[in-house]
Amino acid sequence: MFLFATTISRSAQNPSCVVLLRRSITQKAFAKTSSRTRTLAKSQGKVVILGSGWAGFGLMRQLDKKNYDVTVVSPRNYFVFTPLLASTSVGTLEFRCITEPVRGYSKDVDYHEAWCNKIDFDNQLIHCSSNLDDNKDEKFTLDYDKLVISVGAYSNTFNTPGVKEHGIFLKDINDARRIRARVLECFEYAAQPGLSEEEKSRKLHFAVVGGGPTGVEFSAELYDFITEDLSRLYPQLMDYTRMTVYDVAPKILGNFDKNLSNYATSKFKRRGIQIKTGTHVLEVKKDSLCLKEEGEVPFGMLIWSTGLMHNPLVESMTQVAKEPKSQRIITDRHLRVLDKDSQIPIPSVYAMGDCATIQEYDLPATAQVANQKANYLSKVFNREARGKEITEKGFSFDNRGSMAYIGKWEAVVDMTPVHQKATEGGHMAWLFWR
Repeated sequence: MFLFATTISRSAQNPSCVVLLRRSITQKAFAKTSSRTRTLAKSQGKVVILGSGWAGFGLMRQLDKKNYDVTVVSPRNYFVFTPLLASTSVGTLEFRCITEPVRGYSKDVDYHEAWCNKIDFDNQLIHCSSNLDDNKDEKFTLDYDKLVISVGAYSNTFNTPGVKEHGIFLKDINDARRIRARVLECFEYAAQPGLSEEEKSRKLHFAVVGGGPTGVEFSAELYDFITEDLSRLYPQLMDYTRMTVYDVAPKILGNFDKNLSNYATSKFKRRGIQIKTGTHVLEVKKDSLCLKEEGEVPFGMLIWSTGLMHNPLVESMTQVAKEPKSQRIITDRHLRVLDKDSQIPIPSVYAMGDCATIQEYDLPATAQVANQKANYLSKVFNREARGKEITEKGFSFDNRGSMAYIGKWEAVVDMTPVHQKATEGGHMAWLFWR
């Protein structure tokens, strides 16, 4: 109080100083009661992007920073090149090779490492909580002129008991690190003296639930890691090591051409990787799977890769239209989020990536779709910034096919959407995949 009075007294001789001081005090008091910081520096205002995955990061990179004030909110401060995530889990690639920092791309992008907990569409506000250790869960609010929801999706457990506690997902770098550590831990445990053959076999059984591209590619990478690297370090344990891929579907790689699916299956079986399709997991315990068809099956490590489910933020959004089965946000062809009751686009709100789908134009939740949506929306925003009319008829997906690595420098490539005969399996397909 004394310091304040002294400052006023000394400033009385200069009225302009008093005005500035009062203005500063008023602004600080206002800052404590409101977090509205809408910028007027850029002609098109503030674009807030939720998420730093294929959709969010792609849009951030391509937006015109001269006309848009771009802010990214994401619990992770980097982008992950997910197709090579399985490779990092076994050491084929180092983790830094498949990541790119959000802040490293452009100095004109503002970033907050935080979760978005709630969206206030009426007042154009998002309520967030910090994901930093030093101020974990500290709340703050941001406003927006345009909001792009690209928060992705979570791994679907189908409410199977024990999956979250005892299984490992493969969605992020931290998952890959955990897998690498767990594989080595299983081999070190089995190498200890005094263990029975049964105990070694239990610990060296690696189970993968999910026969889609992610599950198949991880199985292939793990097979290479065991046969090429760990076999030199633990030759005495190779006879106890086994891998099994479980899937409720009748075959693995169900979205691929039938011949390629059969090719991958035959290659896996020839290498000793068991494939058990039509299998239902009832429960996951600490060291075992409870299967409807076989009963209890022990494992040393379980990888769960069975598709996607809605993000908690999407679940909390009661105002938007959602697809009944997947609960993904429904947008129109221009990626504008639709109101649940009126089916009219909510002003200035867009959604793309795994968390969203297009009305009457359902697309798979893949990186290819998310990347193309980011390309489309960036063109729309940039045209608006230049004052040009939006002539696009809406987003249209250009399916360029699918690829999957199946081990031993072989892959399967299915580009039948491009040409009906464009399928390949083997070493040449691996070169193309790589």
